[in-house]
Amino acid sequence: MRIPNDELKDFLDKKVDQYNRPEFISGDPVSIPHQFTLKEDIEIAGFLTATLSWGNRKSIIQSASLLMQLMEQSPYHFTMESGDEDMKRFQRFVHRTFNGNDCTYFISALKSIYMHHGGLECVFNEMIIKGFTLKESIMHFRKIFFELPHLKHAEKHIADPSKNASAKRINMFLRWMVRNDKRGVDFGIWKTIPPSMLFCPLDLHTGNVSRKLGLLNRKANDWKSVEELTIRLRTLDSDDPVKYDFALFGLGIFEDF
Repeated sequence: MRIPNDELKDFLDKKVDQYNRPEFISGDPVSIPHQFTLKEDIEIAGFLTATLSWGNRKSIIQSASLLMQLMEQSPYHFTMESGDEDMKRFQRFVHRTFNGNDCTYFISALKSIYMHHGGLECVFNEMIIKGFTLKESIMHFRKIFFELPHLKHAEKHIADPSKNASAKRINMFLRWMVRNDKRGVDFGIWKTIPPSMLFCPLDLHTGNVSRKLGLLNRKANDWKSVEELTIRLRTLDSDDPVKYDFALFGLGIFEDF
């Protein structure tokens, strides 16, 4: 169906208000980085949790919680100070296809990023300040992240939008870090990337709801669909289009829209 923009905006704004609330945090993967207050802890916990975020939400939270326990509930300190012996504890860690070898590489790559590139925010912002798009920023981040020697298997866990991957997990992580609407869900601790540049995280639920609402025509959940959906959402709110992720996800998960 095709709903007039003013009616659609009113409907979705109400759904954003309904689902963009702290009481929904406990059942969502964003609850993991919400355990921390240090900026770097939030970043690393958020990034690793987002990386694990496919499949059942309960399973995601369980796996991410275990990962934080293995990192001694201090992800930044563990990342920067851990050695080879410390890494052995991850050998039995597994979440779907993300295994212990992937885990140890991700921690090593994060350590390198904080030691040599100024941290996660700096890597993502490097392309933005040069006038590039967030898509190109994601591609740049991926290149930096895999600059250390690694097994090819690890690369499957960070999507490449240049190959038309939807990059749902990276876009979700960026939403967490960038949006600052003072509602208590997203953190807004990154001040250098404007929310207007964000892309909407696209998965099965948000894709299906978007198509039913006439926001998305493409059938595949790929990067071209991410761009199509986000362009449409910017007509509803040019400054903060990705706030509608709350509405689309909530309609799909809680209302079976």
